[in-house]
Amino acid sequence: MKTRKVLVYLAVAFAVFYLYSRPAEAATAVRGIMDGIVNGAGQLATFFSQLLG
Repeated sequence: MKTRKVLVYLAVAFAVFYLYSRPAEAATAVRGIMDGIVNGAGQLATFFSQLLG
């Protein structure tokens, strides 16, 4: 359990460092993640509308 907590803290520290040191690349990464989520939600909506329609 302690190891997991340390790994989470390291991941958060790396994310903060990445956001601070390379904000343009971080914004591009976040935009890509959001585009993927929106695309996935659209695909799920299409699937269920085809299934129920």
